[in-house]
Amino acid sequence: MGAKKVAVGGIEIANDRPFVFIGGPCVIEGEDATLANARALKGICEGAGVPFIFKSSFDKANRLSAASFRGHGIELGLTVLRRVRDEVGVPVLTDVHETSQVERVAEVADVIQIPAFLCRQTDLVLEVARSGRVVNVKKGQFISPWDMGSIIDKITSVGNENIIITERGTSFGYQNLVVDFRSFHVLKEFGFPVCFDGTHSTQLPGAAAGASGGQREFVYPLTRSAIAQGIAALFWEVHENPPAALSDAATQMPLAEVGEKLSALKELDAFIKRGLEHSGAAHVKTHE
Repeated sequence: MGAKKVAVGGIEIANDRPFVFIGGPCVIEGEDATLANARALKGICEGAGVPFIFKSSFDKANRLSAASFRGHGIELGLTVLRRVRDEVGVPVLTDVHETSQVERVAEVADVIQIPAFLCRQTDLVLEVARSGRVVNVKKGQFISPWDMGSIIDKITSVGNENIIITERGTSFGYQNLVVDFRSFHVLKEFGFPVCFDGTHSTQLPGAAAGASGGQREFVYPLTRSAIAQGIAALFWEVHENPPAALSDAATQMPLAEVGEKLSALKELDAFIKRGLEHSGAAHVKTHE
């Protein structure tokens, strides 16, 4: 299958193009804070010369504990995301957990994300695909990269080929994830843009007394390795003060560190993709 390109606003996302950064706080904690985060990230990405899509969730329906903060709900969430898109002037990505949310979210979001835990939920996958929006589907921690072919088939069965596939680690025993870097080659074989979720890939699920723990110190090393695979996009959750974040406090990246790291990753990405162009190997066959 030939390499496909996905357009989000004026941004072209493809495995052989400069990578796109998808980032923002894990969950919308408040209107002013979210807008400030989006403006700061837009400026950082413009300074680094990296295309930017803002991400935040209006609801975290898959929290381990019922006592954990889920968000302020769809009403405020979509209001905030609309303001980010219109006032900050960047495309927005958010996730859905139920089919009933899709139509409303599609009115605001440029990209609709299917969470990893829900990637096999056929009704949800099809409803998101029918929305006509770009679909970012996360590979479940519990499935192989080869299994993503069946999920892609569900999306394309209703005529939507605007798909991004996101790697976010694989369950490795209890309360641990690993990133199998063979996965990037397998996922690229499907021909669609591949994204790496560097922050969720360092989670330690359920390891923090009823919440996910994590190892933030591995986000950047793993991301460098993922960028070296020649991928289309990078996904980080970013917070001004991660220890105080209301969700994923152990793995979100500090806002103050993002600019320097993105600049370095851009250089690596350019080097890798020049090499792929010269070798004619921008699309790697899995079974050769």
